[in-house]
Amino acid sequence: MADNNKQHKYRQEIQQMMYVSGETGEPSVETTAMIEEIVRQQVIEMLRNCTELAARRGSRSITINDLIFLIRDDAPKVSRLRTFLSWKDVRKSAKDSDDKGGDADINVAEDPAGGVMPGGPAMEEAAKKNKKAKVKLPWEPSSFYNQEVPERDDEEDDEEEEMNTITLQRLQKADDRTKAMTREEYVTWSEYRQASFTYRKGKRFREWAGFGIVTDSKPSDDIVDILGFLTFEMVQTLTEEALKIKEQEDLWKERSGGENSGTKKRKLAQGLFDPPNEGKTPVETRHIQEAFRRLQARPKKARAMLSGTNLPQKTNLRLF
Repeated sequence: MADNNKQHKYRQEIQQMMYVSGETGEPSVETTAMIEEIVRQQVIEMLRNCTELAARRGSRSITINDLIFLIRDDAPKVSRLRTFLSWKDVRKSAKDSDDKGGDADINVAEDPAGGVMPGGPAMEEAAKKNKKAKVKLPWEPSSFYNQEVPERDDEEDDEEEEMNTITLQRLQKADDRTKAMTREEYVTWSEYRQASFTYRKGKRFREWAGFGIVTDSKPSDDIVDILGFLTFEMVQTLTEEALKIKEQEDLWKERSGGENSGTKKRKLAQGLFDPPNEGKTPVETRHIQEAFRRLQARPKKARAMLSGTNLPQKTNLRLF
């Protein structure tokens, strides 16, 4: 058991990510260990595939394009990742300008409340310029040409529009989860949103992910940050799917009379002096297993194309 505790290094972070994803109960050690192992398998599979892509290019080092290429079919996730990288570049540029003393040249505007806040035309123009910066991908049609069509400020492409739709849905879920929270619970929820596998844990993450074993490439900070972004999304996806399964299970138990459905006893209404019902139970390992099975299911389109043929059906690990 001690070896398992040493192997599973992210129980606290996974608990926090699950809380942000809607799991308000305290999951067991077995549940968080299973999630960590699933996420680790996903990361190792990504590194292995990236190493193969780099070898096809005749290179031994993997790049951020190799990672993004693996999730290219998930347009909303790619769009969110590109936005993440763009804002990371903005923060890096702002930090470099502060280190060089560039903040002395930035205009400062007065806050109507009496304070001082950064602003002015120079700051707004710089922020606007940085915000419009995009991460270019080599397999996009726009990269096939030497000249690019100038973008308009009021123009949005299909990916951004789809990303905005997904973002609004996530914000709606977050609002539903937090609107009944107390002040202390919301502060905790806000802090847990910063949970990460990689932030200030670079050495631990490299050992955990198998850098130097799965791939000989020395990861850059951008690659580690991207993997940190993707691992959070993996835990969130697993948790949300497991919560859906548990909700369906609880609904079925409620309608059928629970585990003692064979007795066909009628469920009595809650009385005034009856003890309160038990609190919400957290998701268990069986919910995580079923969620992982559903996420690994082959799409209907792929199954239909292989039906009636003698082609072997690959069972490679699907990334989510």
